Amino acid sequence: MPIDDDRGQRPRPTAGVTATLSRRRALSWMLLPAAGLVVPAAWASAARIASARVWPAQEYTRLILEGPAPIAHQLLLLKDPHRIVLDLDGVELGPELAQLPSRVQANDPYIAGIRFGRKAPDVLRVVIDLRAEVTPQLFALKPVAEFGHRVVLDLYPQNPVDPLMALLEETRPPAVETRAPEREATRAADAKPAPRPGAPRRITIALDPGHGGEDPGAVGRRGTYEKNVVLAIARKLKTMIDAEPGMRAMLTRDDDYYVPLAQRVQKARRVRADLFVSIHADAFKVPTARGSSVFALSENGATSAAANWLAQKENAADLIGGVNLDVRDPVLARTLLDLSQAAQINDSLKVGRHVLEGIRQVNPLHKPFVEQAGFAVLKAPDIPSILVETAFISNPDEELKLRSDRHQKSFAESIHGGIRRYFAQNPALARVG
Repeated sequence: MPIDDDRGQRPRPTAGVTATLSRRRALSWMLLPAAGLVVPAAWASAARIASARVWPAQEYTRLILEGPAPIAHQLLLLKDPHRIVLDLDGVELGPELAQLPSRVQANDPYIAGIRFGRKAPDVLRVVIDLRAEVTPQLFALKPVAEFGHRVVLDLYPQNPVDPLMALLEETRPPAVETRAPEREATRAADAKPAPRPGAPRRITIALDPGHGGEDPGAVGRRGTYEKNVVLAIARKLKTMIDAEPGMRAMLTRDDDYYVPLAQRVQKARRVRADLFVSIHADAFKVPTARGSSVFALSENGATSAAANWLAQKENAADLIGGVNLDVRDPVLARTLLDLSQAAQINDSLKVGRHVLEGIRQVNPLHKPFVEQAGFAVLKAPDIPSILVETAFISNPDEELKLRSDRHQKSFAESIHGGIRRYFAQNPALARVG
């Protein structure tokens, strides 16, 4: 029995899809079991999927197929029920791809399950059953680092969560059940005029755990992933900032998924952040390199060859993490090219010095001053922005620190202390609450 042919279904245009399936009738093809496969002779020389991965998150779920050669692909978006059909030309259903359904997590927000079928003798059909209607983005990536050719399918919700509304909802005090007379008083209070323009608001800190998802960042000799330790430090730091009167924090990513560098900046601007702090763990080719560093943006080149090398390495994260270049925000891109950021850089250096002074108390410094380089993630023209390299994950001793819950807390406390000292001396501008 056919599992999902395209009879009576009109293909819907989707972002990133470059080809639409032809309106041919389904041939006699059957659901293929995930085990005990009998591969048709026509597929003997078919393309191979070397790896199939799923990265689930509330923000979006990413499905990746990787192979040693380009993967010809076409997509259909179908309804009743909601599902996505991905046809792969000349691809065999090998062991890696056959295990993909078992990699779908029960709590995946968007994917309910994955099935396989045969559209034609040389066309493998992948059916992705959805929990709700989504907005898909499909694009291909060329080989980079240790990755081969990748086909990337991102599944976004129809109504994505706005970072500002999420932050407001997160910091909203819990509702309290009141008796009838108290409800009347509450209604009277609600009828009072709104705060006048210019009333102060809570200071908002955007915390940016580096890397994520496909991009592990640096990897220590003990197998420690940078993306994991910096997320742990960022979460601890967020808890400390949220407990601070008059402050609140948001995370540019709160799980193991990749956020493009430009989107990290965009999220910070959307919540009108007063400060942007990107958190990383450094690495170098020799294990003796050690110490913590703080960086700000540079208008006139890097302050050292090492800083320039590090900026180039961090800016290449989009190539590894995987970014759909067809949907870049042109307005944001123009903003990021604007180099008239002298005031932002000046404030970034100030906060950087305070954070550097704090982190000195918990780990030796790699350099005793705030360094500068052209980090893409620091280019918000209206937000003081710093990048903190907490320690060298390539150094065995510092890798142990980064793995330690106690030391992660110490790093978070030191950054928190530097942020407090900065705003004590440089109050944020008053804005409408």
